[in-house]
Amino acid sequence: MEFFNLHTHLFTNQACVKELVNQYPQEFDGTIPFYSIGIHPWFIVKERLESDLAIIESKLQEPNCLAVGECGLDKRIEIPMELQKIVFESQLLLAQKHQKPVVIHCVAAFQELLAIVKQLKITVPIVIHGFSKKQALVNELLASGCYISFGKYLLQNPELESVFKSMPMDRFFLETDTAQQGIEVVYALAARYKGIPMAALQQQINTNFEAVFKINK
Repeated sequence: MEFFNLHTHLFTNQACVKELVNQYPQEFDGTIPFYSIGIHPWFIVKERLESDLAIIESKLQEPNCLAVGECGLDKRIEIPMELQKIVFESQLLLAQKHQKPVVIHCVAAFQELLAIVKQLKITVPIVIHGFSKKQALVNELLASGCYISFGKYLLQNPELESVFKSMPMDRFFLETDTAQQGIEVVYALAARYKGIPMAALQQQINTNFEAVFKINK
């Protein structure tokens, strides 16, 4: 594995890239080699919640399902926060039951999110995807045991350089999410920011991948 893409919505089927493809319960594609599956807060359908969670639990028992998600909390949408919390908590408990990491979408609700993780005593790895915030939040997330994934915002926002440089080498991932650029572009910038060769960055993220996802290369 030369590259690992922590979160993408587009399966590119490249031999040199292992992609964790985001899937939704009602739009599942069984041909994708490795995936996460979850209920995104944007797409919560209250009447379908029971069946969606049943599908997620079924897929979590398959070896190619590497994580729950993306799931989380978002204060900038109209779906009530109480319903979002119920859906999020249900998925965290499934992740804990089946010992799978969780890929997190969080907008303006990090304090609530961390409180829920602590309250439920979640011990599986928590990965915050698409990070774009300040150093103070990074420090808080790291202190809570989270991993952080960087992608399109790292490419778009030069102010993230100092935040990324501060990241411990064993606590971050890289991703493309919905960006048009390939994961190689994200790796190239990340290697430049860290001041290390591309090969060293690849090896480090491979090590992080093995630590979090517990499968062989």
